[in-house]
Amino acid sequence: MYTGALFMLGCHTFDCVQSETMGGCHNVCWFFPLLLHVPHHRFNRLAKAEFNGKPDSLFFNDGVRRIDFILVYEDEDKKEFEKRHTFQRHKRRREYFEASLMKMGMELEATKSVVDEKLLFVKVHMPWDVLCTYAEVLHIKVPLQPNDLTSHYSPWRIFSCITKHFQPNEELIGKESDFFTAPFEKERQGYFHIKDKDLFFTPSMRSKMAFYILTRAPYEIRGNVKKFGITKLLNSGVYKAAYPLHDCRFNVKSKEPDCPNERYLLYNEWAHPKSFYKMQPLDLIRKYYGEKIGIYFAWLGFYTTMLALAAVVGLACFIYGYKTQETSTWSKEVCDPEIGGQIVMCPQCDHFCQYWRLNSTCEASKKLCIFDNYGTLVFAVFMSVWVTLFLEFWKRYQAELEYEWDTVEFLEQEELPRPEYEAKCIYERKNPITGVKEKIPYTTCGRCVRVSIGIGTVLFWIMLILASVVAITVYRLAVFFAFSTSLRTQGLKELEPIKEYVTPQMATSVTASLINFIAIMILNTVYERVAIWITDFELPRTKTDYENSLTLKMFLFQFVNYYSSCFYIAFAKGKAVGYPGKPVYLVGAYRNEECDPGGCMIELTTQLSIIMSGKAIWNNIQEVLLPWVKNLISRHCTRVTSENTIPRWEQDYRLQPVSKLGLFYEYLEMVIQFGFVTLFVASFPLAPVLALVNNLFEIRVDAWKMVTQFRRIVPEKAQDIGAWQPILQGVAILAVATNAMITAFTSDMIPRLVYYWSFSVYPYGSNTDHTMKGYINSSLSVFSTSDFSNASSPIDSFNISTCRYRDFRYPPGHPRQYEHNVYYWHVIAAKLAFIIVVEHIVYFTKFILSYMIPDVPYAVKEQIKREKYLTQVILHETNLKLVTKRLKPSDDDTADHTEMTESNEETDLDF
Repeated sequence: MYTGALFMLGCHTFDCVQSETMGGCHNVCWFFPLLLHVPHHRFNRLAKAEFNGKPDSLFFNDGVRRIDFILVYEDEDKKEFEKRHTFQRHKRRREYFEASLMKMGMELEATKSVVDEKLLFVKVHMPWDVLCTYAEVLHIKVPLQPNDLTSHYSPWRIFSCITKHFQPNEELIGKESDFFTAPFEKERQGYFHIKDKDLFFTPSMRSKMAFYILTRAPYEIRGNVKKFGITKLLNSGVYKAAYPLHDCRFNVKSKEPDCPNERYLLYNEWAHPKSFYKMQPLDLIRKYYGEKIGIYFAWLGFYTTMLALAAVVGLACFIYGYKTQETSTWSKEVCDPEIGGQIVMCPQCDHFCQYWRLNSTCEASKKLCIFDNYGTLVFAVFMSVWVTLFLEFWKRYQAELEYEWDTVEFLEQEELPRPEYEAKCIYERKNPITGVKEKIPYTTCGRCVRVSIGIGTVLFWIMLILASVVAITVYRLAVFFAFSTSLRTQGLKELEPIKEYVTPQMATSVTASLINFIAIMILNTVYERVAIWITDFELPRTKTDYENSLTLKMFLFQFVNYYSSCFYIAFAKGKAVGYPGKPVYLVGAYRNEECDPGGCMIELTTQLSIIMSGKAIWNNIQEVLLPWVKNLISRHCTRVTSENTIPRWEQDYRLQPVSKLGLFYEYLEMVIQFGFVTLFVASFPLAPVLALVNNLFEIRVDAWKMVTQFRRIVPEKAQDIGAWQPILQGVAILAVATNAMITAFTSDMIPRLVYYWSFSVYPYGSNTDHTMKGYINSSLSVFSTSDFSNASSPIDSFNISTCRYRDFRYPPGHPRQYEHNVYYWHVIAAKLAFIIVVEHIVYFTKFILSYMIPDVPYAVKEQIKREKYLTQVILHETNLKLVTKRLKPSDDDTADHTEMTESNEETDLDF
């Protein structure tokens, strides 16, 4: 029996027809691969001879050519007969695809699996000439000259004796050499800092170029229809996997002499739990995984560092509230048997709800004092300034990373279309810039239809979320009735231990928050697939366009999904309830729910704490536990349990594949958290503390997951965090308004301040001493039980003539009974004035800070100018001198002089 295996062929003998825009082999003619038929027993022996004793080898069998990518497929000869037709089609596509790769200059070698005889691994290598070609196509920046600028003095150096203990081990992870860089040009190799051709392009650069070719190599051509790209071959099952190799095992150093063991270093100095206190080795992360992964962890680390300051201030506000809860005057009045114990409150639902005494909410009022105090007002203003400082200082730090990681001019270079976009190009149009005809996948009308369908689908799902919020609200109203009748019924001894701590409002809020969280997770899971489908249908041109479109859809949905219930509690609940004799009903059947006498702040705090905590737990289960369990099952089912006998490419195959969306979900998780930390921080000062603790785990968990549980990610270039930056800025602007409105309308702080500074309080006398004494009595209106309507009158009256309710209305018997009194309008005016003043002060402060803090540090600007100057001098002026010297006329050859002069006129000197 013979097995067809692709070994190293005459790759450089094939001519590749380059595309004008892509630099790839697009117009490839029909070409059948040259197969080298090798006996099956020789094929097995050859594979085993390589990895016996060298399980961490990263080279072909010859030990010279480095493996840049791995393709995995199943041998069709081992399949069932009834599926043979499908597998034969797969085989034809695979052979054509591999032939295209070789025609584009790549070298291939096949090896059989030592664990599963059905699996075959195709090793891909890019020779130096191919690397140079595609490095120029992709504008990859490489070292040009050592950096000769002196480093500027940093004021933080005085703390180096302290910070050095938090740095990665410099003996293991040394500081990289600093070079000025420039985009590689194949014809000017001599001007670049090339010491060793095998090491000049890093493994991440090589795998990036290899993946670029893989995504553009054709695998089938039928007439004018051309199909290409490894992505479609993976989706259709032609290949089972495609990935670059890790350089070693994460917990064991490689035995190969020249292996850098970067994965091992990342695990020990970054992903291992013992290194939780260390700073991240960002340069090594960027070198191993690429700029896109590096910029994410840089942003996450910077965000976490800034959260430390917010967490300290928030914790101080929480401690202040906790210490003052026992001394709060209005809380004492609620708990006082002579005050709160004598105040009978009106029923909060119709018929079956009973009268209740105010001091039954004593514990809830004490808890409310922890979060609803003057400290939280100060903290809300502080967070508005903090978020501005965070965004401005991040821009500066990001500018430094852009220069250090050679991404300053990344967005200025034309981004190449996605393979999925190119495959659908069937229409022609005239490029409005170049005037050249180009292929596009849809007409203007088709583009409008696709976008309209996408917008309509997103709006439908947003309306679905709002419908779920209404459903949760109806649940609140229905369940509140059940808790009211149970918790306030005298004689239910089994409820006595918790009646002091659990009010109907609290029980309803907790259960509704849990149900809301479950609904959020379900809707998220379904909508993620819908959003990806919509974005695929819209067919964005570049990967950046694709990610931005998906980011906008997902964030709009997640914003409404996560925050809608919080906005309802903060700004809708208890705002339109009427009064006991004339309550307001929802959809004509359910009486609108009311807040506690102290307001809805404690319910908003409960909602935030449940969603933030539940979301963190759920994300860790999804991100860590599930991949770990899958890998554990995979290792258990593998017959060969020792990694000492399995080659590097097969060890990586057993790891979990990387998500197609990469870091999208990581960013989304953090941005949603950022919203909780900033939008509603006035009601929950512990939000930054919870976020800080979560992020300290998140950094190490993401690192551990990426280093140990997943295959190596294909490196990608990124200049910044993309569409997430304007989203963060939008959330920061909105946060000022939401916190001001929470303080004004959800908190009870403004009514208390109006009462404190008022000389006369309507309609209950005067407050000339400027104290909070008597506030509870002034904030509760009086209602005559004889004015109950038949629909709302309680069954048991207990001979009560009057009851109290939360509002500012005239008492019964007044000429304007049950209408809002003057004090109500004073409070409304104070709330509106507070919002306007605070917003203007904070926005002005944000503007001043944004203006005073430059986005790019001065030292970075100098280095960028220096690098551009060197690029011009070395790559342009030097080349002009060489051309001039070559064109210099000879003294004894006039003919040559004339010929070279003509050549000089035709030479293109525009580089």
